[in-house]
Amino acid sequence: MNLTEAILPSWVLWLSALSLVALLGRAAWGARWSQLREGSFIHVYLGSCVALLVLWTLKAGVDPGLSFHLLGGTLFGLMFGWELAVVAMTLVSLGATLNMGHGWSVFPVNVLVEGAVPVLVTVGLLRLSQGWLPRHLFVYIFVNGFFGAAVSVLASSLAAAALLAVGQAYTFSHLESGYLAFVPLVMFSEAWLTGMLVAVLVCYRPDWIRTFDDKLYLQGK
Repeated sequence: MNLTEAILPSWVLWLSALSLVALLGRAAWGARWSQLREGSFIHVYLGSCVALLVLWTLKAGVDPGLSFHLLGGTLFGLMFGWELAVVAMTLVSLGATLNMGHGWSVFPVNVLVEGAVPVLVTVGLLRLSQGWLPRHLFVYIFVNGFFGAAVSVLASSLAAAALLAVGQAYTFSHLESGYLAFVPLVMFSEAWLTGMLVAVLVCYRPDWIRTFDDKLYLQGK
């Protein structure tokens, strides 16, 4: 995570830029922008972006490109749906680039790895759980909140490691011992924080989580 331009080949940067343009175009086309005009939801949306940007400044790492921080992609995916969540994660990554100076050429890579991958994994898991598991409050919180956050971190970390390995920035043995070995710790932290926030929002602010429906998960239970 927090990949830097000096350690990735140019073809990876160009391919990531094209992929991000295509993804943002699809997200902007399919997003329900009208949600942002409902009550004070625009303030929730922008405030969440600012809060996540602050959280992204708290990170730890040893080598360039091998740093860790909480992602927030699962929470954003559950709160806003994948389209608005991808746009939000792009805004957060934009703020992080301006604030921490990772380099503009690597900006698309960081958006995809730290933003799009966690969001898309979360929404994919949500759809699987809705199709195969009972529609129950605890299923939503623990499967989509706790477990979904852990899986999203794993997917993001594996994607980052794959890019670094393909770009020959680090050897696989170095990535395995100096990066992937610490991923379970971040998975637990992300799962705990996300699960807690999802549980609190479902109880007190269910209108802030647009993928949660009282009629599906609470009525008749």
